[in-house]
Amino acid sequence: MSRSAAALRRVAVVALAVYVAWLAFGYRYHFLDGVNLLIHEAGHVLFSPLGQTMSVAGGTILQLLFPLAFVVHFWRRGQRFGAAICGVWASESLMYTARYLGDAQAQELPLIGGHIHDWNYLLGQAGLLESASGLGTALHILASLAAIGCVWLAWREA
Repeated sequence: MSRSAAALRRVAVVALAVYVAWLAFGYRYHFLDGVNLLIHEAGHVLFSPLGQTMSVAGGTILQLLFPLAFVVHFWRRGQRFGAAICGVWASESLMYTARYLGDAQAQELPLIGGHIHDWNYLLGQAGLLESASGLGTALHILASLAAIGCVWLAWREA
């Protein structure tokens, strides 16, 4: 890789680090979540033949598996930089999930089509609805650490 390409990658990683800091400390719904939402809704349809619980869980399952498939693709090809960038996407998608999960009891977030709140249903079925806020916070911390790790890997590979 040329010096200029390496320099461009490092600039991109610095910008990504700023984005990840914002995600970790000031996360709000934003443009990438629109993509995640489309994938999430497709997951409900894809998993619907497997019954109510899998249909509800399928949105989150596909939303998380989709960016992870890109991570695996790049990693298997030895393209660690690309895997790290997609890892930030996967981590951001996990933060989106954390926000939704954390809202399960309060149900303050707007829902597409006014259907059931996925995580209210899932946590209610598991008897964990009262733990929603704490679980959401823990998941956000985990996702933040994963995103930081991906930025570190991207910097190393740049």
